[in-house]
Amino acid sequence: MLRMGTERWTAYWTMAPRHGVLRTEPARAPAPDEALVRTICSGISHGTEMLVHAGRVPAEVGESMRAPFQVGSWPGPVKYGYLSVGVVEDGPAQLKGRRVFCLYPHQDRYVVPASALAPVPDGVPSDRAVLAGTAETGINALWDAGPRIGDRVAVLGAGMVGGILAALLRTFPLDRLQLVDVNPSRSALADALDVDLVHPDDAAGDNDLVFHCSATESGLARGLQLLGEEAELIELSWYGLNQPRAPLGAAFHSRRLTIRASQVGAVAAARRTRRTTRDRLGLALRLLEDPIFDAFITGHAPFGALPQTMESIFNDGAETLCQVIDYSTDEES
Repeated sequence: MLRMGTERWTAYWTMAPRHGVLRTEPARAPAPDEALVRTICSGISHGTEMLVHAGRVPAEVGESMRAPFQVGSWPGPVKYGYLSVGVVEDGPAQLKGRRVFCLYPHQDRYVVPASALAPVPDGVPSDRAVLAGTAETGINALWDAGPRIGDRVAVLGAGMVGGILAALLRTFPLDRLQLVDVNPSRSALADALDVDLVHPDDAAGDNDLVFHCSATESGLARGLQLLGEEAELIELSWYGLNQPRAPLGAAFHSRRLTIRASQVGAVAAARRTRRTTRDRLGLALRLLEDPIFDAFITGHAPFGALPQTMESIFNDGAETLCQVIDYSTDEES
């Protein structure tokens, strides 16, 4: 029973660049169309959350980059995050007691509209389920790009987004798939996915599609070089305050190359009339039944240490893919 006025919930807040704290807030009971969720685990989205942690979210895109249940704004105080898995403690009968995924910040309990919750399939462990938000990004990029049988494809940047794209593409009937990264330690991920990892200097050219996920100017330039005639680069990087130069001179026009932005905030135009964001999230969760996605979980840390964990990843997070934050010692899966 929720004791109104006495119980408090705890959430992670970025107060200023590189300064995060755990703060409490009053608990509240859910309304008839809402649900109370107790968090099992959440995930740190390395690229985006490190930009938030460092206070490098550009003011001009601040509103468009807001997370669904974000409180506050940049550079802080702000409660931010969107990879949360928990158990419904109170709410609609069809959800009560079920594990759910929600695009919610790092918080131990919360109330949201029941419509914001996606049930986690029984075959998906809770820590793997936090990858659903990134899997959605990969699905959207594939809907944007529309890879075809026999295509030659390169994915530049073997982080969370690029790696999950490679994991999804590995099942396509492609002629060639290369995961491209300057970091040789990503070979462990590539081996787990059974995908070739190559240095940018050694990547094969004449690609039909290039997915760029490195968030670097040099990666964007190399991605364009790897395209074949009249081919397309799908840009998934978020650069924050950086303003990369795109090499649109030389042969860019004569080769009739295309750069297409892909962003998960809206369903890709190719599927928008037939799929909702809820459909896309449900698909992402079903795809995570494949244990291959465990390769993306590179560490666990307790919720109470989240401020220190954020700073640790910022200082030395080159090997981090998905850092899982655990909220309980209960054996829940």
